[in-house]
Amino acid sequence: VQLQASGGGLVQAGGSLRLSCVASEPTTRIYLMSWFRQAPGKEREIVAAISSSATNTYYVDSVKGRFTISRDNTKNAVYLQMNSLKPEDTAVYYCAAGWMTSWPDVESKYWGKGTLVTVSS
Repeated sequence: VQLQASGGGLVQAGGSLRLSCVASEPTTRIYLMSWFRQAPGKEREIVAAISSSATNTYYVDSVKGRFTISRDNTKNAVYLQMNSLKPEDTAVYYCAAGWMTSWPDVESKYWGKGTLVTVSS
């Protein structure tokens, strides 16, 4: 399974971006889909996740109210709408397919290549 993320770019603080991640196979429909990010000099962290049926969504506190994760299983796709972006959101964003026992302990089986988001102040 390959995951292809896109949608990153340069945006001013307060702006918005929408990240997309498309899977090469419909197998990912059964998985929890997640977005992680890794800022320069920092460890990778979970940002948001969505259950296989899209019934449940999860967010790290720092993005609650600003980011929205969604998925379209008919397109094997997951999205991350990012609003009110801040310079501290600057990072490489990765999508992943996996599972979790409890939030935020997400395990990922498949990873996409990252897409860079840069937020200028």
